[in-house]
Amino acid sequence: MSALFNFQSLLTVVLLLICTCAYIRAHFPTMLDKNKTGFLGIFWKCARIGERKSPYVAICCMAMAFSILFMQ
Repeated sequence: MSALFNFQSLLTVVLLLICTCAYIRAHFPTMLDKNKTGFLGIFWKCARIGERKSPYVAICCMAMAFSILFMQ
């Protein structure tokens, strides 16, 4: 089943995308900063969300991990 049709899988993919983009921007800032517009700007926006909302993203990641490990 595709992640687009399962809501929990879609949330997992979005959280992983946000965390990955924030991690890449922390180590290689010029890699994402040069693409602030267009299709690749999505990754820059995900990195900004991961940086600015990091406590909320961390709580969501822990809640998602708990639900995957113990509720399935």
